[in-house]
Amino acid sequence: MAKTTTAAIKQALGAYGEVLAARHLVEQGMVVLDRNWRCDAGEIDLVLRDGDVLVVCEVKTRSSLRYGTPHEAVTDIKVARLRRLATRWLEARGVAVRDIRIDMVGIVRPRRGASILDHVRGIG
Repeated sequence: MAKTTTAAIKQALGAYGEVLAARHLVEQGMVVLDRNWRCDAGEIDLVLRDGDVLVVCEVKTRSSLRYGTPHEAVTDIKVARLRRLATRWLEARGVAVRDIRIDMVGIVRPRRGASILDHVRGIG
């Protein structure tokens, strides 16, 4: 039972982070095109348009820094996978773009106090 509860808490924390990230990115002038897009190669948390640039955004939410920062969880391997997934998303949607950018939003949601959000543009 504890594992199910832990999984549900992690899922809820992740969903909270994605909503917070999407709200922040829209406030920055981006347009959300897709959320949690999946294919056999993986998942993209958020797909957005920033002017004429397609933005694929990885969102990492943590309740503490006990296991490292959200940014430390996004490795070069993950960035390469996101780039491949962006190409798959474009093919699936039949869309062509001038440029693709990979962004990352890291969120720390402590037990007390406000969440801390850090948006890094162009991580790979």
